[in-house]
Amino acid sequence: MGLKEEFEEHAEKAKTLPESTSNENKLILYGLYKQATVGNVDTSRPGIFNMRDRAKWDAWKAVEGKSQDEAMSDYITKVKQLLEEAS
Repeated sequence: MGLKEEFEEHAEKAKTLPESTSNENKLILYGLYKQATVGNVDTSRPGIFNMRDRAKWDAWKAVEGKSQDEAMSDYITKVKQLLEEAS
C-alpha cells in the first residue's frame, strides 16, 4: 500500500475517534491533513471574532513547510496513536 492510500485509510479511521478526543489533538490532525492535501496555508488568517476558524488556521500554519509526504506520514502516526489511546 502506498503512502497516499494509507493516508486516505487513516483519514477514514480518524472519523471514528471518540468524542473525548481533545480539541488540541483534533487541531493537530486538521493542520496535518490540510498540509498533506493542500500544502502551505493559502488563505489569510481569520479575524479575532472567528475563534474556531482562527484556531484551525493556526494549526495548519504551525506545520507550514512540511512536505505533503511528511505531513501524510505524521498524520498517519498521530491517528494510530489516538486510536491506540482510545482503545
